[in-house]
Amino acid sequence: MTTTAPAADTAPSRAVGLRRTLSLGRSNWTLMVRNRTTMLYAFALPLFPLVLLFTAERGGGDVNAGVAAIGTTLVMALTFPGYYNLLSMFVTRRDELVLKRLRTGEVRDRELVVSMVLPGAAIVLAVAVISVPVALAGGLDLPLNPLLLLLGVLLSVVTFAAFALWTAAWTRNAEAAQLTSGPVILLAFLGFMLPVFPADLRRYVELLPGAAVNELLRVAWFGQESGGGSLSFLETWGASAQPVLVLAAWTAFALVLARRSLHWEPRA
Repeated sequence: MTTTAPAADTAPSRAVGLRRTLSLGRSNWTLMVRNRTTMLYAFALPLFPLVLLFTAERGGGDVNAGVAAIGTTLVMALTFPGYYNLLSMFVTRRDELVLKRLRTGEVRDRELVVSMVLPGAAIVLAVAVISVPVALAGGLDLPLNPLLLLLGVLLSVVTFAAFALWTAAWTRNAEAAQLTSGPVILLAFLGFMLPVFPADLRRYVELLPGAAVNELLRVAWFGQESGGGSLSFLETWGASAQPVLVLAAWTAFALVLARRSLHWEPRA
């Protein structure tokens, strides 16, 4: 008679898998920090827009200036260390057969992918944390709903990591990543420029990932609706439903496409 192993028996294997993932993640982090160019655009470039907080006029424009500066910072962190770094890393290691060799051992596909996502995710979180004291120094208030803000950042990290895997599926080599990454970077920043679009186009632009990140920031940090109304702590959860659903939909879309077309070996 065939018996089913208790669920508890899978705990050791999960712990081993977690240790493998963290170990690979530390290795990926070490390799990344050794590249000065990567660290420059990973940290310095995303934080640069925060300078706007010290040049904006005080008063009624503070919220808009804060959304613009911090939103640009987060989008740049998501698109460069969060997205482009993962895309470049995946394609390079695929072409060097590193991924193929790792998959022949005990490392599972999801462990391999998560370990490559971790360095960029750590930088995005670090940039988000650094933004808080800088914003305070620039005269802004603390985030109204830090839990929602953290949720939004984590969801955005997953979204742009999914974009990286999707893009890698049709990126022939590391050099080509400079071109194939263009559409996703455009999606990110085009959505962030929502206010410049005519009213009849905004409802479509709101469905872009950059617009969702911007709206989540406005709601979670400043407690303000896009129309200008103020929100309480509890109201921020309901007001965040649309941007959260937009990011979740893009994530599912990118993951499905990546899973169907992802290449673990060099493209012919």
